Amino acid sequence: MSTVTEQQVVEALSEIKVPDTGKSVLELGLIQGLQVKEGHVGFSLEVDPSQGEAMEPVRKSCEDIVYDLPGVLSVTAVLTAHSNEASAPEAQQTAPQGGGGASDMEIPGVKSVIAVASGKGGVGKSTVSVNLALGLAATGLKVGLMDADVYGPSLPRMMGIGGTPHSPDGKYMMPLSNYGVEVISMGFLVPEDTPMIWRGPMVMSALEQLMRDVKWGDLDVLVCDLPPGTGDAQLTMAQRVPLTGAVVVSTPQDVALADARKGIAMFDKVNVPTLGIIENMSYFVCPHCGDRTDIFGHGGAKDEATRQNIDFLGEIPIDPYLRETSDTGTPLTAKEPDHAISKAFIEIAKKVAVKIEEANANSAAAAPKIVIS
Repeated sequence: MSTVTEQQVVEALSEIKVPDTGKSVLELGLIQGLQVKEGHVGFSLEVDPSQGEAMEPVRKSCEDIVYDLPGVLSVTAVLTAHSNEASAPEAQQTAPQGGGGASDMEIPGVKSVIAVASGKGGVGKSTVSVNLALGLAATGLKVGLMDADVYGPSLPRMMGIGGTPHSPDGKYMMPLSNYGVEVISMGFLVPEDTPMIWRGPMVMSALEQLMRDVKWGDLDVLVCDLPPGTGDAQLTMAQRVPLTGAVVVSTPQDVALADARKGIAMFDKVNVPTLGIIENMSYFVCPHCGDRTDIFGHGGAKDEATRQNIDFLGEIPIDPYLRETSDTGTPLTAKEPDHAISKAFIEIAKKVAVKIEEANANSAAAAPKIVIS
């Protein structure tokens, strides 16, 4: 089967008219960032923020007409609210939200939302996210897992899930499930080897649609695996989603802890409480001789938690078996819950569950009381 060309996509989009204008989305210059590769198509519609909701049917029409083209395997079309006002992270931080405060987006059926974050990449944050979610499920909670790393979605592989989310009504997606955890990821919508070459506004819009257009059902907690850093994606989640709190993952060495401090500071600025720090890759125990080696040092995250006056949630060692189970889609906490590392994750999950309850209680206590006399 021949694959679709960019010209065919452009010609199809030229047929979509914007209501009350008589002009197509192309004539109005709304289509941005068009990507066509091996049958997979992605683009955004840049619209005025005040027209965002009204333009959703237009976005859907664009998506549908492209999907109907011969050779199209997938289409990712997102709305981008374009504004002339400053939208850099520094500007967005001047209007903090979150932490139980006002939020643009509520998630029906979801009691609590936590973010798992790191200031830098390479600290094993996604492995921690997966096993933390499974640890929470092991305590009896109903858990969802969202892959917010648009550029490098890894949760489908780690959770051993393939396929495309089903949409029974054409409006909402149903999450996929494995090991008793509901999962959504951009990796379900775009092939694993397809690069996401998107600007910040496109990423933010895609994240909002993943949150808004998924029917999670009744969940006690939704775990969001954020991409590393403190950029657009992190601020979108912190400002637009009612986050109960954040869990920060770091390795013990100073360079990672310096970036972890930035992550904690970002959540502070948007009024999202940091529930605690996890030290990943804390130490290595030789499987042959049993000797322990602190490859990246040891205890740095615990010391940082003390300095920041936040909870130290626990430490996870470097272990080839943990890496192997993640790569093969059989997460250790689900595969062998009695393994020492699985038990460590479950103990961390219990602490996080308590912190979630405390954060929710504090949020409720801070709400204004209405007295009718």
